Amino acid sequence: MSHILLAGQGSTQAEKSIDYPRPDRLVQGNPKRETYSLYEHANMNCGIWSCEAGAWNIVFADNKQEFFQVIEGLVRIHDKATGNYIEVSAGNAGIIPPGFTGTFEVVEAVRKYFVVVEV
Repeated sequence: MSHILLAGQGSTQAEKSIDYPRPDRLVQGNPKRETYSLYEHANMNCGIWSCEAGAWNIVFADNKQEFFQVIEGLVRIHDKATGNYIEVSAGNAGIIPPGFTGTFEVVEAVRKYFVVVEV
């Protein structure tokens, strides 16, 4: 059975989960992260994610990738391999590719739509 879902800022279809970066990955602060999963499947999860300012190291598995669009705020994604980073602000989107290693920095409190795919 298929269902069509409306993913909006005011959605109340999902429970909120709260977490913090793992202590061994913290770079700056200890930002609270809130996730509203709007759709979950064996290979995909999507919803709305928000986070306070801070930074932590991320390591994506070779079979995991994420597309996201920032609703409000500003993030920087630092690529460990190149030393470069990209900034993604409200209205813009980014992709974290499979096998990515780097730092996720929330410069200004952020709210974003996300789609994580694992294959």
